[in-house]
Amino acid sequence: MTRRHAVVGLGHRAQLYIDALLGEWSDTGEIVAFCDPNQTRMAYHNDRIAAAGRAPVPTFHPDRYAEVLALADAVIITTVDARHADHVCAALDAGVDVIVEKPLTVDAESCARIAAAAERSAARLIVTFNYRYSPRNSAVRRLLAEGRIGRVTSVHFEWLLDTIHGADYFRRWHRVKANSGGLLVHKSTHHFDLVNWWLGSSPETVFAQTGLRFYGPSGAGAGAGVAAAGLPRSARAHGAPGLGTDPFLLDITADPRLKALYLDAEHEDGYLRDRDVFSEGIDIDDTMSVLIRYADRTTLTYSLTAYSPWEGYRVAFNGTRGRLELEVCERAWTPAHGAIDPSALDDTGGFERLTVQEHWQKAEEVPIVNGAGGHGGGDKLLLDDVFRGAGDDPLARQAGYRDGIRSVLTGVAADRSARTGLPVSLSELM
Repeated sequence: MTRRHAVVGLGHRAQLYIDALLGEWSDTGEIVAFCDPNQTRMAYHNDRIAAAGRAPVPTFHPDRYAEVLALADAVIITTVDARHADHVCAALDAGVDVIVEKPLTVDAESCARIAAAAERSAARLIVTFNYRYSPRNSAVRRLLAEGRIGRVTSVHFEWLLDTIHGADYFRRWHRVKANSGGLLVHKSTHHFDLVNWWLGSSPETVFAQTGLRFYGPSGAGAGAGVAAAGLPRSARAHGAPGLGTDPFLLDITADPRLKALYLDAEHEDGYLRDRDVFSEGIDIDDTMSVLIRYADRTTLTYSLTAYSPWEGYRVAFNGTRGRLELEVCERAWTPAHGAIDPSALDDTGGFERLTVQEHWQKAEEVPIVNGAGGHGGGDKLLLDDVFRGAGDDPLARQAGYRDGIRSVLTGVAADRSARTGLPVSLSELM
């Protein structure tokens, strides 16, 4: 039996699910509605549906959400993070299943609202933590579960966002904490969920130090680009004097999809997708260090940097029988005009290496078997779980609302700790 899906939030992330239901997963369901405050963005995706030989679907403003729920068996929520909770709770109360992008929400209050709605509803809720499905991360889970390094006692986790990907959070709605919860919620929710899942444990106490050190009008990077040439900075890239030469300015016209979804849609809602990363109005951090103690007494040291020259991550597990290390380079360097010309990113290198070293043994490199598609084939596995069902997965990769809440509250606790200078217990938030 096919299911009726409504897509709520029609920015670029929605395309993953729309393409899935138009392609490989078309036998599992159909799209019956779009819901977004911007008609231009909905029209863009309807044009793509028509190009695939399908009939366009009806479109709804969010104030008609009840009508959307009446049409659907499941909603796919890819809105601004701060709007997730309202859409999730309304769907659950209507008995409609929910597929929601991470983070589940942005603060403790909305976590409580979602938990209450999930407990009183028979509908299911899936949080799409696609990094669980990446073969390298699944391999880590498998090795830890097999006890290759014994009981884990500590984890060291460093994540690096480069000056293309990292900078992009400071161009978009994410730059405002009320929208995204800051990077400790929006981005680190991925990473905190991975550690929770890898360990099979829950965080208890969080201490953090953070800062806005590189982006923003007073950041260390503000003197680059046009400023170095003696030109004034503009609030946005489009029409700015340095566009085409300043590596931090995104030429939104260079990508037809971004142009159609955002530049051509500005007249409806005023949303600017290409703000200058050194302009006013940023209240999120770009440099974060976190210390976490888990229920099983494991400790995690974690850092996130949003202005690295290369992109990737390193994670190491110390255990009672040895050590496991995963090193991932997703992009070895960032061309100066990569943000302006996406084709400049075609050959920037990368690698992944997973090693296990038991006490009194030589290190063993563990092969990682990737599949086709995004995240080493992980996106395909995720979409299978979402649209066909998880089945009997020994790695338990499908995530529910409790997983989503744990990862969000870890970021919320870290943000509170950084502001107060004190450790924060998750029990205080829950």
